Amino acid sequence: MMKLFRKQEAGSDPVEPTSAARSWRDRLGESALARGLSGLFNRNPRLDEALLEELESILIGSDVGVAATTAVLDDLRKRMRGREFADVGSLFDALRTRLIGLLEPIARPLRIQAAQPFVLLMVGVNGAGKTTTIGKLAMHLGNQGLGIMLAAGDTFRAAAVAQLKTWGERHHVPVIAQAQGADSASVIFDALQAARARQIDVLIADTAGRLHTQSGLMDELAKVRRVLAKCDAAAPHEVLMVIDGTTGQNAVSQVRQFRDIVGVTGLVVTKLDGTAKGGVVFALAREFDIPIRFIGTGERSEDLIEFDPVAFVDGLLPKRLQGAR
Repeated sequence: MMKLFRKQEAGSDPVEPTSAARSWRDRLGESALARGLSGLFNRNPRLDEALLEELESILIGSDVGVAATTAVLDDLRKRMRGREFADVGSLFDALRTRLIGLLEPIARPLRIQAAQPFVLLMVGVNGAGKTTTIGKLAMHLGNQGLGIMLAAGDTFRAAAVAQLKTWGERHHVPVIAQAQGADSASVIFDALQAARARQIDVLIADTAGRLHTQSGLMDELAKVRRVLAKCDAAAPHEVLMVIDGTTGQNAVSQVRQFRDIVGVTGLVVTKLDGTAKGGVVFALAREFDIPIRFIGTGERSEDLIEFDPVAFVDGLLPKRLQGAR
């Protein structure tokens, strides 16, 4: 099997954007949701209705969404009235368990099947971090020993093609591209043919950053899927949508439209650091049965993390109370 991903020698990579030497959990802990929960529980509040009302405000204000927040609070309120909680620590434990339970059904890692190549179609709106996520995915999958090829299907922006080529050079991954303005479906079709000829394991195809309200662009995305199916009836094998974690409830409407047009099979939620409120992951989990494959917490290649609901929730909750359990 041809492996066209190789680790570069130390010092030979182009300079990546720098991040502070902090873990992704530290960066997640800077989100509005994490700060709100910390401020609430670390001041040793009384176990009463006022506590639940403040918790409700924090969750809704941090993009958790009304449906997910209501599900959590109704459960906690019923149990508190039934005197199941001996103290605030017991309620805190129940909150942690409930939040993890919301996320567990959609925590299904991406698994590369035996198709050759496995076609991974990347979609999302402008500014979500789609092209950068492709570069990170190339490193992540390449480190598993898979041969990777990239298709520069975002022919609308010349900068997108250049950015993808930079990631390809950084990780020694071939990039199939054409001139700006070329037909996106044609570029991706040619890349699929090339990947087959070279026995590549995974083809990651970029697409233009489409606004979900622009029907013409969404139709073009549907065309990409139809053209791929003519070459391989099972392709694309994964449609991975990149969501900007700072967009809040707008992310829900974006996912709904992309799901209906192109059949989204997995999500990547990016920018989950101090710039995000942090709760949109729960809203997405409540609304859709679509796996969250990865989260992004920074600009470096290694800041793309496989989604783990337990680690994610613990990154949001105050560490002092976690240690006291």
